[in-house]
Amino acid sequence: MNAQDNLAKWENTTKLPKYLKDQLTELSKDSSWVEDAFSQDINFGTAGMRGRLEPGTNRINLFTVGRVTEGLALLIEENGEEAKKRGVAISFDSRYHSRDFAQHAAQILGKHGIQVYLFDDLRPTPELSFAVRHLHTFAGINITASHNAKQYNGYKVYGEDGAQMAPDNADRLFSYAQKVDDIFSVETAPVEQLRADGTLQLIGEDVDEAYLAHLKEVTVDPEMVKANADKLKIIYTPLHGTGKMLYDRAFRQGGFDNVIPVPSQSIIDPEFPTTIKPNPEYRDVFEPGFKLANKVDANVIIATDPDADRMGAAVRKNNGDFQVLTGNQIATLMAYYLLVHMKENGTLSSDYELVTSVVSSALPFKIADDFGIKTKHVLTGFKYIGEEVDRMNKEKDGKFLMGFEESYGYLFKPFARDKDAMQGALMFAEVASYYASKGMTVFDGLQEIWQKYGVAYEITKAVEMPGIGGQKKMAELMSKLRKKHLTEINGTKVVKIQDFETQETIEDGKKTPLTGFPKSNVLKYFLDDETWVALRPSGTEPVIKAYVGVNKKDIETAEKAAQEYQEVLAKLLK
Repeated sequence: MNAQDNLAKWENTTKLPKYLKDQLTELSKDSSWVEDAFSQDINFGTAGMRGRLEPGTNRINLFTVGRVTEGLALLIEENGEEAKKRGVAISFDSRYHSRDFAQHAAQILGKHGIQVYLFDDLRPTPELSFAVRHLHTFAGINITASHNAKQYNGYKVYGEDGAQMAPDNADRLFSYAQKVDDIFSVETAPVEQLRADGTLQLIGEDVDEAYLAHLKEVTVDPEMVKANADKLKIIYTPLHGTGKMLYDRAFRQGGFDNVIPVPSQSIIDPEFPTTIKPNPEYRDVFEPGFKLANKVDANVIIATDPDADRMGAAVRKNNGDFQVLTGNQIATLMAYYLLVHMKENGTLSSDYELVTSVVSSALPFKIADDFGIKTKHVLTGFKYIGEEVDRMNKEKDGKFLMGFEESYGYLFKPFARDKDAMQGALMFAEVASYYASKGMTVFDGLQEIWQKYGVAYEITKAVEMPGIGGQKKMAELMSKLRKKHLTEINGTKVVKIQDFETQETIEDGKKTPLTGFPKSNVLKYFLDDETWVALRPSGTEPVIKAYVGVNKKDIETAEKAAQEYQEVLAKLLK
């Protein structure tokens, strides 16, 4: 693919909106930008596609969205008239052009005679997942870049189960999309025509009510919440995004009336003016919440990212400062609470299962083992947690307790099949109520867990490899690591390696099959001091994710050890 030839096509077309034309004129002055933006198509990975809001075939814009939507339309046609009648649900977040992209996708699908259910306004990602299942559509589209900075947007595709589309269908979709010869020739139908003939139907409050009704199921001890919720003041921030649409009703019906929103971050704003990157794993996004919490004497702050699939939290420590919890710590607290509650009320049984990704904390599994329930590792990507839920349902092999990923994703009730920050927020508020009933803070509760099971601490770093050569660099690095396996990391012996791409486990120099997982470009190392390390190239961003998990006697030792391992990995990856 020749970058200059592609650039010429974009410069000569008359179909660019003025804002894209102006961007192209300015950005194309930089030859390196031209090479990156036009020499390849944007990658369609495990979670769809994500990129900068700019012109180019390797960017997110009206035309790359149109090409992929055309691919989805052709995939649906391949599945026959019934699939077309079932149609597609579409939602969008608060980012620049999200609404435009959602409507454009609806018009393309409508041109093919495919039924479309388009949300009337922005909605959380998990509600789109729910809507696919609730409306029995063939697929779903969500226009969002999740927790990325304001310069980005993205496109997620969901299958009929409400999980992100399975790899086989996603590959067929992308194959169809790449066969679109002229990116500017994808046909659309007028909205007015689609509305008149019923092909395009708006949805909103009708789905909200159904989703909220299911959210009531998340609370496991409503009487305890009723007796203790008034002891709490919870600060909530939607980080300028979709959580604002439902949080008040969700919290109130869950029994939490003392939820105070952060005013500056409750403004729907694609600029995300209070933070550089609206990601609840970063401390800076909580700064306005800290000020409000100190003003009103609150001990818990809950944040959801702009598309409300990730939930983060900060809790007050005994010295009065706030601790921003990691996704793994939040999951640990929630898993422990659920198991204690079930044990106390006599509902705990060995057929419950806790599901998480291969790069998440080992501590919840240690707790699960102590309570005598099953555990299951899956690959990164919430669709794999959804697949495990389906497997349990079909084979009647267990009860789903919860699923989580270290990246602040949680699910308790599988009426949605993606990570659900609304569910996470309600469960975390219930955890806070539980500790309030014991005269403890959430931070006290975490210390109690650590004293019993040891301190697990994890750090995830994203090592960026941007530019046109980024994907190639990542591939070469992973290939090099497979050809010459690491035998030690930071002076600590590697005792076992799991290679999810070659489907092998290597231990004591012997290779055995690694079963139960689809192929994935992930390497996981187990060290002889109970540390684990994993490397995973991202499917949607030009980064390699480096994960470290340690288990030590105290938090200071654990933090220091994890940081040292990450520093060694950073040098290795460079």
